[in-house]
Amino acid sequence: MAAIALVDDHSLLRNGLAELVKNLGHQVLFEADNGAHFISQVDPGTLPDIVLMDINMPEMDGFDASLWLKQQHPSVKVLALSMYDNENSIIRMLKCGARGYILKDSDPNELKTAIDDILRKGYYYSDLVNGKIIHAINKIDDDGEGDLKNLIHLSDREIEFLKYTCTEFTYKEIAEKMFLSPRTIDGYRDNLFEKLKLKTRVGLAIYTIRQGIVQL
Repeated sequence: MAAIALVDDHSLLRNGLAELVKNLGHQVLFEADNGAHFISQVDPGTLPDIVLMDINMPEMDGFDASLWLKQQHPSVKVLALSMYDNENSIIRMLKCGARGYILKDSDPNELKTAIDDILRKGYYYSDLVNGKIIHAINKIDDDGEGDLKNLIHLSDREIEFLKYTCTEFTYKEIAEKMFLSPRTIDGYRDNLFEKLKLKTRVGLAIYTIRQGIVQL
């Protein structure tokens, strides 16, 4: 059984989520309606194992609250629970320390799987996010190691392309920015997928951030 905190500004949804968490056999340690309210309730002597964290909230959003947790209590694992499925939100939440990311309209079984995986493995693999990348980004660097620690040799154009993967530009728009054809951009993308052992644009963007090529 895990001790779980819920952070969401919609009380009706939060109440339903609390019941679901209890039905899954876990304890609801406390609830909060925004990041600031959450921080005010955190007791260093009784920390939650997992925080189900919404993103869009007043006073303090899920990004800032997750970053605060990452800096102050890195042992507490954040599972982002959001309506947003866009790549920028996912990347930013992972950078702020989230160990997983699921949508609010997900099946209850996915929430169960996500909680179980985070407790067992430290991260949740989903169709939205490459779990190995989450693990690498959140790995504590005390030992100086990381799955993505060593930068694979990249050309200047590949690095330029990687920078654009962290923007909202489509691949077609990236091609225009780089004065290349869309087919050439597709080639860069596919080559980097193979070279870096990744499968998604989110993975490319996180690799770029991890290596310090860009900073959010």
